Amino acid sequence: MNKAQRLNQELIFLSNKTTFQLQDLMTEFQISKRTALRDIAALEEMGLPYYTEPGRYGGYHLINQVLLTPIHFNLDEIRAIFFALNAMASLSSNPFEKSYRHIREKMLASLSTQQQALVDKMGQFIYFYATAPVQQVTDLSLILQAILEEKVLTGFNTQQAPEKIQLQVYELFYRNGIWFCSAQDLRTDTWGTYRCDYLTKLSFEPTIQPVYTIQDLKKLQATYETTYHNIAFRCQLTAAGKEHFLRDHYPNMHLTELKGTTYLTGHYNQAELDYMAQYLLSYGPNILVLSPLTLQTRYRTLLDTIQAQYK
Repeated sequence: MNKAQRLNQELIFLSNKTTFQLQDLMTEFQISKRTALRDIAALEEMGLPYYTEPGRYGGYHLINQVLLTPIHFNLDEIRAIFFALNAMASLSSNPFEKSYRHIREKMLASLSTQQQALVDKMGQFIYFYATAPVQQVTDLSLILQAILEEKVLTGFNTQQAPEKIQLQVYELFYRNGIWFCSAQDLRTDTWGTYRCDYLTKLSFEPTIQPVYTIQDLKKLQATYETTYHNIAFRCQLTAAGKEHFLRDHYPNMHLTELKGTTYLTGHYNQAELDYMAQYLLSYGPNILVLSPLTLQTRYRTLLDTIQAQYK
């Protein structure tokens, strides 16, 4: 019996009790005292309510213990659970690691022994690959809290020189191994997208109140996208280039089809010229940069630099 199965059985074993001793778990499940103590800690993290009472007749007292109605999953749902758990595992090296581990234990504990065996079997033959985080984000949970509770985050943006920030965060997203957030900086009254791993010493400052509502932030983002990205570009793609776009692209980019030819179109800002050219290089021979001339020139300069390394 693995740990998830044992925790599931322990929950059932304790469901009709009001008190229990450590020895009860040790005897019933043939486990050591150390394992029993670890299991009790895990059960508490999974939501088992109890308090301890010292003394000869003390022990663990369960609070409002109610046996929940069993949840039954069909085969398709079990498969969906498997892929969900593996998707979460791909993000395990972030501040949510502990929460994901507990979610996995809780979900597996709700499955029958046969269903758990099916999940284990799928794990032997099905693999889920995703981009691991480039750098750990120490304050990711604070950023999420700022969004949900509409609070202002203060701290520093260290992507270049350390710069003070007062952010009203609108959204949080994960892309190609990097966590980003979009926010309005109240100090400069400007919109921006920030790499979360460069945001440091984040905290909530009670004296600084939010200026914008969620709807205001949504409008600020829409305005930013239409006014900041003001240079149109156009590239021709092969079939492989189209597949590349579908795997990796940004909100300011779109696919268009004209007479059987696929084009990558969109808009960017002059400050993003180098970044755009670097991104287009990732298409390899499956792209032809058509316009504007400044982007085409920068793209060819990067190609010449790469070619010169092999001379």
